[in-house]
Amino acid sequence: MAAMSSATPAGPGRPRDPGVDRRITQAALDVFGDAGWAGFAMEPVARRAGIGKATLYLRWSSKQELLTDALTAGLPRISDVDTGTLHGDLVELATQMIGLYAGPCSKAALRLHLEAASIAGIAEHYGRMRTAQIAAARDIIRRGITRDEIPGGTSVTLLLDTLAGGAMMHALTTPPAERAALTAGAAGHARELVDFLLHAVATPAH
Repeated sequence: MAAMSSATPAGPGRPRDPGVDRRITQAALDVFGDAGWAGFAMEPVARRAGIGKATLYLRWSSKQELLTDALTAGLPRISDVDTGTLHGDLVELATQMIGLYAGPCSKAALRLHLEAASIAGIAEHYGRMRTAQIAAARDIIRRGITRDEIPGGTSVTLLLDTLAGGAMMHALTTPPAERAALTAGAAGHARELVDFLLHAVATPAH
């Protein structure tokens, strides 16, 4: 995961506590997921994180900056995926997606899809992030084609759409009481999904 990027640097004295940073990140994502942008504010984030509101204002000058950093820190970074094989890359990608939509950031991720375009500051950040993620995911497939791991005529878009749709739907349709177990075993389901897809891609159509 990326570290929080645009917060005000800590001044002299006691160093920043990574545990507090993690609590703030999760609290910000939780508040955004539960209440959306209309209900997102410094006070409920501070209350949920168990800190004073002044602590937030020492690090972020606006709620847009706070949410931007929380999203940067809390959401998967597809550009970091490069295991050396297509199978490994797709398993890692699917594992990240299952963890995202079945894990504690799931509501925030869904809210982001729905509301990002209408939130000043967040819209631009989300647009750049989405563009980078899509490009990185497409590069994963192209590397596999270059290494002759899948046929050259494979549709990059269809393969990624099927992978993402399968991972996301499995996570979202899993009962809430079972999502912690799903997250813990996400890699296993991801391997099954990738094995199924790559077998289908490699099997000639009749």
